[in-house]
Amino acid sequence: MNRYWEIDALRGLMLVLMTVTHLPTRFTDPLGQPFGFVSAAEGFVLLSAFVAGLVYTRIGQRQGVDSMRRAFWRRALKVYMAQAATLLFLFTIIGTVGTRIDQPAVKNLLSYYLADPSEAFVFSLLLVYEPALLDILPMYIFFMLMSPWVLAFALRHGWTGVVVASATLWALAQFGLSERLYELAVRYLGLPVPFHEMGAFNAFAWQFLWFAGLWMGASRNAPDAKPFRFPNWLVALAAAAALYGFWWRHHGINGQAPFGGDEQMNLLFDKWQLGPLRIVNLVVLGILAVRFGPAFMRRIPRMRRLEAMGSASLPVFCAHLVAVLLVLAFYGDSQTARPWWGDVLLLVAVFGWLYAVGRTALWLGRRARARDKNDNAPTVWPD
Repeated sequence: MNRYWEIDALRGLMLVLMTVTHLPTRFTDPLGQPFGFVSAAEGFVLLSAFVAGLVYTRIGQRQGVDSMRRAFWRRALKVYMAQAATLLFLFTIIGTVGTRIDQPAVKNLLSYYLADPSEAFVFSLLLVYEPALLDILPMYIFFMLMSPWVLAFALRHGWTGVVVASATLWALAQFGLSERLYELAVRYLGLPVPFHEMGAFNAFAWQFLWFAGLWMGASRNAPDAKPFRFPNWLVALAAAAALYGFWWRHHGINGQAPFGGDEQMNLLFDKWQLGPLRIVNLVVLGILAVRFGPAFMRRIPRMRRLEAMGSASLPVFCAHLVAVLLVLAFYGDSQTARPWWGDVLLLVAVFGWLYAVGRTALWLGRRARARDKNDNAPTVWPD
């Protein structure tokens, strides 16, 4: 299956932005949420869901639902193994370095694990305990496991029921659904993991973004699929809203907190809950990307390095976590621990590492596909 280099380049850009956001440098705050009150995580999840819908729907249509389900499960298993390997690196290498040199950033990150290593290790493998920075892949795994059932239902009955159910679940998440379910788990199952150690992302809210992307990708396989088009008045409205969000983010007095210390108002833009105004900001940016993106991409040279990182998104994502954790272990979480030129050198080294990992993963993938071709085994575009 032919790849869309534009999507790979966009995913590579999302990985670059996530890396800049997670590395504690002087560039963290200025480049965090650079386009408004939307982060790279939303773009990465949406693009991944779009590709999943595009690829796995085609498998379901050509090879049947069972083949599609197995393909989803294989991908989920690969992501789980990547999560397990990253956890092992965190608990052993980073934990040892952090405790030996008494690094507060690492000790805070691993507070639950350091208090009870065996319990934390078991619950981390069960994807219940999710240390900070390592909480997006478990959510991705859950979405991948749910997706074949949702896609199979949508292929038979349409997407209306799926969208309504997903939107309802998102709305319930805004009013404490996760907290209520956690209280029940503690009361009836004796769950020992603290709520704040179960990941910052509210999966009940973020599933709405995933299934919206899945629907958009799946819709591209319809026989009568037409390009997404929007009326001019909507594009103009989206441009005005996007520009205002950009100005507010970079020139507002509160920076990345749109309403300063007003926690209730900030929930409208909350990243972890995927607040309603955050979705609006993402939608208007998406409208502009769909309207002007294709023409823009045709006029610029192909961004091969971003493509390479986006094509190997899973290993590159894990490589960025390794780099961030090493920096936290040796330098802590201070954004001013190094001079500005030290931050520049650090970013150059980290991005060189990510590109090398991406190129190596692609090379290994080509070798594996060549073997599969010789064995007459089917190949699938990885998402």
